[in-house]
Amino acid sequence: MTLPHGFVVGLDRHTRVLDDGRALLGGNPTRLIRLSPRARPLLTGRTVCVRDAASAVLADRLLETGLANPVVQALPRHTACGKGNEPSCTYVIPVRDRPRQLARLLESIPSGSPVIVVDDASRRPHLINAVAVQHGAHLVPLAANVGPAGARNAGLRHVTTPYVAFVDSDIVLTAETVPTLLRHFSDPRVAVAVPKITGLAVTAASGWLGRYESTRSSLDLGAHPAAVRPGTPVSWAPSACMVVRVDVLTKSGGFDERMRVGEDVDLCWRLVRDGWRIRYEPSAEAAHEHRAGLGDWFTRKAVYGIGAHPLAQRHPQNIAPAVLAPWSTALVLALIAQRRWSIPVAGSIWALATARIARKLKNTDHPVRHAARLTADGSVSALAQGSALLTRHWWPLTAIGCLTSRRMRRATALAAITDITLEYRRDTTRLDPIRYGIARRLDDLAYGTGVWISALKGRSTAALRPRMVLSPRPPRRRTARKAFPLGRMAPGCGTGPDRTPPTSAGSGSRIDETR
Repeated sequence: MTLPHGFVVGLDRHTRVLDDGRALLGGNPTRLIRLSPRARPLLTGRTVCVRDAASAVLADRLLETGLANPVVQALPRHTACGKGNEPSCTYVIPVRDRPRQLARLLESIPSGSPVIVVDDASRRPHLINAVAVQHGAHLVPLAANVGPAGARNAGLRHVTTPYVAFVDSDIVLTAETVPTLLRHFSDPRVAVAVPKITGLAVTAASGWLGRYESTRSSLDLGAHPAAVRPGTPVSWAPSACMVVRVDVLTKSGGFDERMRVGEDVDLCWRLVRDGWRIRYEPSAEAAHEHRAGLGDWFTRKAVYGIGAHPLAQRHPQNIAPAVLAPWSTALVLALIAQRRWSIPVAGSIWALATARIARKLKNTDHPVRHAARLTADGSVSALAQGSALLTRHWWPLTAIGCLTSRRMRRATALAAITDITLEYRRDTTRLDPIRYGIARRLDDLAYGTGVWISALKGRSTAALRPRMVLSPRPPRRRTARKAFPLGRMAPGCGTGPDRTPPTSAGSGSRIDETR
């Protein structure tokens, strides 16, 4: 499967062009790609437009490594598919006892679109039926409650279009949400595309918790486009709103109906494992009615954590609460020790890591400068992940440690304050720092509680154990690249933390050469 002519990709904001366009540094995991004389002219400014086999392979390689993202505005629109002017996408809406929200969502769907409403055993089914009839939607009633995964699969069995948009009933779409996401399917390897989930402007959202959730929602994957892959900053995609290829989803077995939570994470990781791509596109937005009552909000955050053990059973390599390289682990431990030697030892570790990376970049201009920046990024990520372990995933152990250790109390207080300071500075919330900090800590407390409940029920610590990355595995070479061969790859380091559960941030860098 190759990218079509006219497909445009643009370098990611974190990708740096080195040596006058002869090399690119970035991606997930961080890597250096050297561009041969044949490849350099294909990069115009910071974009590559597919015009032939060579540019198709280069663009595909940049997408695969996370060095670039599709320029969605330059991709063709999917307006129709099949005979005549038949629509290309069916909307499937699982719902249970939310007639008001369902009506609001159906009003936001473009007229003429095929819509399937799956009533997951509502207590008052006549209300759901009335709303579906009023808006011309096809109703699929279920006699027993099967959960979101089962309801989506039930709707999928009635879909006849090549694409399906799964939309939760508490979502409101814009006219361009799904059409924009459909543009990504110009890439034949894209199986799923998801929008940015924003907060719906309702009265309850004006409270302090609603304002926090509007910028820190677990469903919001950030402001920048990204490939969704485990071990990267955007490691999963929520099924609150997602567009999927029907044939791919059917062959994969659909959503796992045994999972009442985390079924969207499981689907994403299965599809990525099978070689498909998932795109996060923040220029497409869908508004979600966030929970704004403290009890309801806290419970939902804990429910997210409860999905940790089932995911650990299915994807043990992807669910680790922190993923660290040996040098970054040693650096964090040295600082947590809070001894006189902590700063000198941490500094020495940082210098050694910088020197090691600089050797891998020795054929570039200013290798030490680039290495120092990569090591600094890795150090910040390691400290952020270490802080998350103390205040989020391991908080029960942290609480016990604080009762007996002054150093643990200092480390925990510093981790919590630093986390709040950095995140508050980045967010655009209208909430004051005190209430923001309280909400942030409650968020971590709730999710961590869910993870521990899940681990205790499953009698396993798999979802609580960090993972050490010694050396990233080199990717398998595909035969489609023979016409545009790639060079050797060597291991290194570099990482970035995930802001939403489950956290799974990777660490590693490679040196590639494109000829």
